[in-house]
Amino acid sequence: MKAAKPKGLHPRNLHSGRYDMQQLSYRCPDLVPYLRKSPRGGDTIDFSDADAVRTLNRAILCHHYGIQYWDIPKENLCPPIPGRADYLHYIADLLAADNKGEVPSGKAITGLDVGTGASCIYPILGSCSYGWQFIASDIAASSVAWAKELVKQNRGIASGISVRLQNDSRKMFENVIGSDERVDFVICNPPFHKSAREARSAAKQKQTKLGLESDKLNFAGMANELWCKGGEEAFLATMVKESAEFSTQCLWFTALVSKRENVSSIKRLIKKSSAAECRVIEMAQGQKISRFIAWSYLNEKERKDWATQHWCS
Repeated sequence: MKAAKPKGLHPRNLHSGRYDMQQLSYRCPDLVPYLRKSPRGGDTIDFSDADAVRTLNRAILCHHYGIQYWDIPKENLCPPIPGRADYLHYIADLLAADNKGEVPSGKAITGLDVGTGASCIYPILGSCSYGWQFIASDIAASSVAWAKELVKQNRGIASGISVRLQNDSRKMFENVIGSDERVDFVICNPPFHKSAREARSAAKQKQTKLGLESDKLNFAGMANELWCKGGEEAFLATMVKESAEFSTQCLWFTALVSKRENVSSIKRLIKKSSAAECRVIEMAQGQKISRFIAWSYLNEKERKDWATQHWCS
């Protein structure tokens, strides 16, 4: 039986409905100068203004998650928090399926965020929402340094997030996962363009679609965040290939797949890698449907044994 199509954000997502700009600006006064009246009369911001969006994120993290310090360099991607939170909640459900239906929480759970970026957003949200521990890796030394500072400045999560530099851009797990470490899940938002030129073209098309002027373009991002040779499909193929080498150290490998047409080819590669399980999980935010693919080299019994051994002791 196929899973029902999602009709909105995950039920545990804190961000259903419109943002309460008054509450957010109360918790983060820096947001006040960016508030504007929407056509409906409520408060909003100009979402094409990078500074406004970055400040909105800071307010959301403060108000909903208790994060007192958050910012990113202007050249880095600014992550939309509702969608990032949704991915984590669906991963929590994935883990719950191996844990008698109960979402596991606390530091017994460790996630690995491949390509965490300067924002370190998945580890921050996962730590605040479920108390999970995280390994956060990136190939950009500047992003690693920034993410480390974010974690350091927020004492409530500092002990649970380890930010690590991946010094080999061809690898995702080697040099990051120690030989004596286990990871309960991998989370990843791959770069999906094949070149810098393709990334710029896509940004320009989006600019035109939104009716924005060139100086209002708000699609920042470092090169490694936006594109890689071969694009999303090649990135995921490399990830699947290397995941087999860590088959006994990780319960679930997962990655967002932005292009629906890439799903079939990635599923074939996963099957070829001798994974025991592969699932495609859809998510919805308004009219937008996104998805992530999840695979495990452990069968159902082995996964349940993993949960009993590591999460219930």
